Amino acid sequence: MPAILIAGPTASGKSALALALAEKLGGVVINADSMQVYRDLRVITARPSAADEARVPHLLYGHVDAGAPYSTGAWCVEAAAALAVGARDARMPIVVGGTGLYFETLTKGIAAVPPIAEDVRAAVRARLKAKGAAALHAELGGIDPAMAERLLPGDRSRVTRALEVVLATGRSLSEWHAQTQAPVLDPAHAVKVFLRAERTELRRRIESRFATMLATGAIEEVQALAARQLDPSLPAMKAHGVPWLIRHLKGEISLDEAAAGGVRDTWRYTKRQATWFRNRMPDWSWADPQDAEALILREITRIPA
Repeated sequence: MPAILIAGPTASGKSALALALAEKLGGVVINADSMQVYRDLRVITARPSAADEARVPHLLYGHVDAGAPYSTGAWCVEAAAALAVGARDARMPIVVGGTGLYFETLTKGIAAVPPIAEDVRAAVRARLKAKGAAALHAELGGIDPAMAERLLPGDRSRVTRALEVVLATGRSLSEWHAQTQAPVLDPAHAVKVFLRAERTELRRRIESRFATMLATGAIEEVQALAARQLDPSLPAMKAHGVPWLIRHLKGEISLDEAAAGGVRDTWRYTKRQATWFRNRMPDWSWADPQDAEALILREITRIPA
């Protein structure tokens, strides 16, 4: 069965498009957004509403605890299972989200890095908290200089990941990347569309969406997350708006300042999303949001079964 892959910047209308297509085609919507996987973050990540989820099957949304480790590799395994569910139920798979790396691994394969032992992960995270990313980068330079040279000292996530891998496996992350497993989905059997949003309208939509989040429970959601006192380096703790709202809840900044910071971070991220797809996924079609549904419905008829 062919598949539909929909990517695009935050607030470009991806979820609404996926829902409309799923209803027309008898599809299943599969999440490809690295923040919408978290159970704790329905409002602040603009996950589909419960009402929307009831209209058609939605998979891989809100199924991961914010305190649990989760990786691109884990998502890829779960996405393969979700695609199998769609095939079993004869439902068109519609994979939608803004995380480029998820789509890349889905269609190009993923490095076969083994799971990292929890004691190694915990020790590295403890050193990160105590000494900071620069110290971990220096440590990485002593045992994997080639990988350290490729990473910025302040890149907490990538430095931590590279150090965990080399300590746990005795091999550089770059060596593991050279051993790529076969892709889960053959890109020749998929319509691949990136939503090209007009910048002024996109900025307006981001601002409007953040205001709606604040009015519908985002503050309370982040307050509950902050009360868990999780490691601030966890991905869920860095979701757009979360660090700013935590600062507001601590009394460090006003709500207006927190909202402005969340909007600014989201806006900057949309630029990186577009650049990433333009450089890394050149075979994707780009479409204005209002034209994307017609394009997809036309192109899906040309995909081999």
